[in-house]
Amino acid sequence: MKDLQAFFANNARSDLNKEIVVSERFKGQDGKPMAWKIHSITEAENEEYRKGATRRIKGKNGTQQTEIDQNIYLAKIIVASVSFPDLKNAELQRSYGVMGAEELLRKMLFPGEYAALVQQVQEINGFDQGMEDLMDEVKN
Repeated sequence: MKDLQAFFANNARSDLNKEIVVSERFKGQDGKPMAWKIHSITEAENEEYRKGATRRIKGKNGTQQTEIDQNIYLAKIIVASVSFPDLKNAELQRSYGVMGAEELLRKMLFPGEYAALVQQVQEINGFDQGMEDLMDEVKN
């Protein structure tokens, strides 16, 4: 019975945090690259983002099928996992001429920087496999 206590909510780490440098382009007052802060999300949150990225499409013979938009799904997970900078900050969004945290990420990061952030967010959330494997798992 003692071993079971390790799984009790009060003994489990519920939120993992990590600081990462996504880009050398964002420098603090000291001239050093600014670290982004990311944290883990729960499976309940993940399910919500997956549902938010799922669309119904017409299949053959008028049947309805569901499809997950991988880009929307990833952006939702990233926004939920980034705690600094505050991607929902209106002033930050205005500085890039966008509205919305997902659009902000697309505008402020280069493709390689975005990919590096995706990788770190996947890692902190326990995704050990590649995104294609993850998307296949999500679809099932």
